[in-house]
Amino acid sequence: MAAVIATAGLVQPATGTPAATTGTAAAPGPQAAAPDPAAAAYPLDCKGAPRAVTASAQGDLDGDGRPETVAAVRCQAGSGTPPHAIYVLTQDLTDPAGARVVATLLDTPQRQSVTELTVSDRTVSATLLGYSGPDVPRCCPDKTQLAKWRWTDGKFRQELTDSAARSV
Repeated sequence: MAAVIATAGLVQPATGTPAATTGTAAAPGPQAAAPDPAAAAYPLDCKGAPRAVTASAQGDLDGDGRPETVAAVRCQAGSGTPPHAIYVLTQDLTDPAGARVVATLLDTPQRQSVTELTVSDRTVSATLLGYSGPDVPRCCPDKTQLAKWRWTDGKFRQELTDSAARSV
């Protein structure tokens, strides 16, 4: 079932289910720990290179009383600026020490890097670096953009920000 949910997150990058609900919200407290981003198996093909979690943030994104973790992950390449993916993790209910990917907010084909990642007021915010065109060297992103995603009506929806992409 976790594989189906993770695959659905890949097919629809801005959707997913942050946590399975059982009809009653879990009471927040010491037992409600955010998933450890190092404990997740990410659906990122690095062709043999290691993966790196470069940023993470925690918060209750869906209001069920259990915190989720948002992680920016990239391949550790020898040069250039490898693109990031942003994943939403929830606690694996079958393995309390584990975490599972339930949504993909940003995928590597978008060729953007994450410099800041926060969760506040049930909203994921990320500062993204990108390129104005194919002639810009992959080492040197020249555009920056603020992206936001909010859990609404059972899926993540990207919110438009008041600022368009800006030059770095």
